[in-house]
Amino acid sequence: MYVDLPKKMYYGIGEVAEAFNVNASLIRFWEKEFDILKPKKNAKGNRKFTPEDIKNLELIYHLVKERGFTLEGAKIHLKEQKIEALDSFDMIRKLEAIKGQLLKIKEQL
Repeated sequence: MYVDLPKKMYYGIGEVAEAFNVNASLIRFWEKEFDILKPKKNAKGNRKFTPEDIKNLELIYHLVKERGFTLEGAKIHLKEQKIEALDSFDMIRKLEAIKGQLLKIKEQL
């Protein structure tokens, strides 16, 4: 899945949920389940996600929603094969970004 977010230092949970096309409650649930997600919280408790958190969310989304891993399976996969998973996921993400750009160009023609 190609996530198109503007370049910012922090993203709100609403922006993130809309970009992934999921409910905010799912993002909050994944935050509790996966240790690699550490959004910043302000005094009111609002979550602010960094670009690194977005990258980790993309990886979790890819494993759970696209590849069909269970939550436990995704946790184990991230712990045991994090480097390999990140390398292959980075390649997939770059190719999807290129595909998105090509589709935009095609629509403009």
